[in-house]
Amino acid sequence: MRKSYRIKKEAEFQQVFETRNSVANRQFVVYSMEKPDQPHFRVGISVGKKIGNAVHRNWVKRRIRQSLLELKPHLKQDVDFLVIARPRADGISMPDAKSSLIHVLKLAKLLDSNYSEE
Repeated sequence: MRKSYRIKKEAEFQQVFETRNSVANRQFVVYSMEKPDQPHFRVGISVGKKIGNAVHRNWVKRRIRQSLLELKPHLKQDVDFLVIARPRADGISMPDAKSSLIHVLKLAKLLDSNYSEE
C-alpha cells in the first residue's frame, strides 16, 4: 500500500484515536474518523508488544496490510481509520486474519455493504 494511504504522524494517529468511534472483535479494534475532503482513505496500523516479539508483530502487520490491499476497492474512501491488533491476532493464519478484518470493517461500516468474501 502506498505511503499516501498511511497515517504516519503521531498527531494524526491521536486525532483519529480521540474520536472514540470504535468497534472491535477478538483480533482487531478499528477506530474511524470521517474526512470528507480527502480523495482516499488513510490507515494507521498498531501492533503492540503484547503480541509477541518483533517477528510476530511484523507478521501481523503484513497480514493487515495485505488484507487491506485486497479490500482497497471496497473500502469507504473519505475516512481515516486505525487498525489495532489485539493479542489474539498473533496466532491466526492469513485467511483467518482477512476474515476477521472484514468482520470488524463491516461492523465499523467502512466496507461496502454488498461486499462478500469469495
